Amino acid sequence: MWMVVRIMAVCAAAVAGVMGTVVAAPAQDYPSRSITMIVPFAEHGPTDVISRIVTEHMAKTLGQSIVTENVVGAGGTIAATRVARAPNDGYTLITGHMGTHAAAVSLYPNLPYRPDTDFEPVALLAGTPILIVARKDFPAKDLKEFIAYVRANTGTLNTAHAGVGSVSHVSGQLFNQIVNIRPTGVPFNGTAPALKALAAGQIDYLCDQIVNVVPAIKAGAIKAYAVATPERNPALPEVPTTAEAGLPAFQAQAWNA
Repeated sequence: MWMVVRIMAVCAAAVAGVMGTVVAAPAQDYPSRSITMIVPFAEHGPTDVISRIVTEHMAKTLGQSIVTENVVGAGGTIAATRVARAPNDGYTLITGHMGTHAAAVSLYPNLPYRPDTDFEPVALLAGTPILIVARKDFPAKDLKEFIAYVRANTGTLNTAHAGVGSVSHVSGQLFNQIVNIRPTGVPFNGTAPALKALAAGQIDYLCDQIVNVVPAIKAGAIKAYAVATPERNPALPEVPTTAEAGLPAFQAQAWNA
């Protein structure tokens, strides 16, 4: 629809708007009122931060206020469902991600929306590497020792994630499958509480986006074992890649669009 195309052109924003074609008003009249941006996860998480950076510039460029609403639950699918059912007028948008518009199709058999037909894609906004991190006193000095330990103690370990369908859930499940372990999964209502529990030693490990874990790693609150990308990340140059650390099969990167 023309509103979404204009947003992409003037803001280079990565959002997904409700599909539909509006012909009642010329393109230059959009937007004529406030826009609502739905964020499918809690405040202060990566999707929320990325979305707010985007909407700040969108508001300046479009000359209209953009109201951010954090609609959490069910791995972001509650938020996506709301946007899919919103009027086709371009005033309700969502900052989607790999969970809401990719993984959810497999995780939720009765998903009330279709990512491929109920939304109009605009642009890819960000890709963020995944890190394997653990509590600061985890008894392994590198990734090989970490894998050996979790395999030997899989029945007693727990791993956190930010909810079913979240990046930490999907990437964590991929890691667990590759190394053939079945720890107890502990869901949290967002990334922030999951990391807080990890830093407190209540959780053994998790896989999450680099933007979430860098401050805790640098503060010594948690331990990093590897980044799941082909090259090291300049934010944590001392952390090896999974290939360097002995697990080349684990490559993961989250995206927002």
